[in-house]
Amino acid sequence: MEPEILSESVLRDFTRAVFLQMGCSEEHAEEAADVLMHADLRGIDSHGVARLSGYVRLWKAGRVNASPSFHLSTETPSTATLNADGALGLVSAPHAMRIAIEKAKICGSGWVAVRNSNHFGIAAHHALMAAREGMIGFAVTNASPLVTPAGGAERMLGTNPVCYAFPAGAEAPFVLDMATSAASNGKLEIAERKGKAVPEGWLTDQNGNASTDPSALRSGGMLLTLGSDTEHGDYKGYGLSSVVDLLSGVLSGANYGPWVPPFVSYLPVLPNLPGEGIGHFVGAMRVDGFRPLEEYQEHMDRWIRRFRESKARKSEKPVMIPGEPEAREEVMRRQTGIPVNDKVMADLRQLAQELNLNFA
Repeated sequence: MEPEILSESVLRDFTRAVFLQMGCSEEHAEEAADVLMHADLRGIDSHGVARLSGYVRLWKAGRVNASPSFHLSTETPSTATLNADGALGLVSAPHAMRIAIEKAKICGSGWVAVRNSNHFGIAAHHALMAAREGMIGFAVTNASPLVTPAGGAERMLGTNPVCYAFPAGAEAPFVLDMATSAASNGKLEIAERKGKAVPEGWLTDQNGNASTDPSALRSGGMLLTLGSDTEHGDYKGYGLSSVVDLLSGVLSGANYGPWVPPFVSYLPVLPNLPGEGIGHFVGAMRVDGFRPLEEYQEHMDRWIRRFRESKARKSEKPVMIPGEPEAREEVMRRQTGIPVNDKVMADLRQLAQELNLNFA
C-alpha cells in the first residue's frame, strides 16, 4: 500500500495537540513537535511522528514529566549539567543546546551534560541549532540497551548516536548523524512495518545467531555494533558507543549501559539504578574562535564542492556529503508533503481516538 501524503502543517498541528494533551506547555509542545517534524522532513521517518505514540505511552506510564522544572546542578563559565526533571528529551536537549550556545558566545565553546531526561529525537536537530549560529554543533545521547558489545552476547549499550554539524557558506551544512550500531532500531521498525528482511550483519537472535528478521529484537535478539564482526572492525563501533555512553551517562549522572531505561513502556525499568533517566551531551564551538568565519565558510564550501565532484564508483550515483541526502529530502517534502506509512497512520488515528483529538 502506498503511503499517505500529509502536509507538514497537518502533522505539526496534530503532534503539537498531542503534546498539549499530555500537559506540556505551549512552548514545550511547539518545541517537541518541531523536533519530530524535523525528522520527518529530513526523511528520518523512524524518528518522526512514528515515535509519537511511544512518548504518550511513556507519559501514561509515569515515566515522562510533561511540566518539568529544569535546573543546573553544576555550572562553570563554559560547562554545565542540566537536571531535566524527567522531561521529554525533545525539550531538554534543545534547552541544553541553547545554554551551550550562550556559553560559547562568551567562552568560545560551551558544553552541557543532561541527566534525568528521555529520548531526544534526531541528534541533527540539536547540533544544527549551533550550526545556524556559526558554530560547530555536537550532540550525543545514550539509549535503551539493545546492542551487544564486540564479542558479547548480552544487551549492554544503546544505538547511541553521534552527530556533528559544521556550518558552511553558500552550501548546506555538513551533518554527520549516525548510530554507533550496525543499524538503528528505527530502521528495524521500518523494515518490520514493511514486512521486509534486513541485511545480514545488523542483528542476532536471542541465542547470538545471525538473523535477518527485524522482529528478532522483540524476542530477545541483539543489535550488533558498527562493523558487525571482528573482521570488519566491530571494536570501532563498540568504542564509539561506549564514549557516547560515558559522556551522556557517567559524566552527567544519568543511567548508563544496561541500566538505561527502555523507550518502550511495556519493558520494566531495572531496580537499583545508578543514575537518573536517560542522558545527553551537547556542545557548541565558535568557528571564529579558530579563524575568521567568512574565511572558514569559503574553505568549507570549497571542501564540500570538491568532495561532491570527486570520482564516483557508479556514474549514476554521485558522491554525496554527509547530511546532503537529508537536506535534499527536506526541500522536497516541504513542497510535496510527508509520506506516512499505513501502519503509522493507523497508530496516529488510534492515538487521536484515545486523546479525543481530530486527525486526518
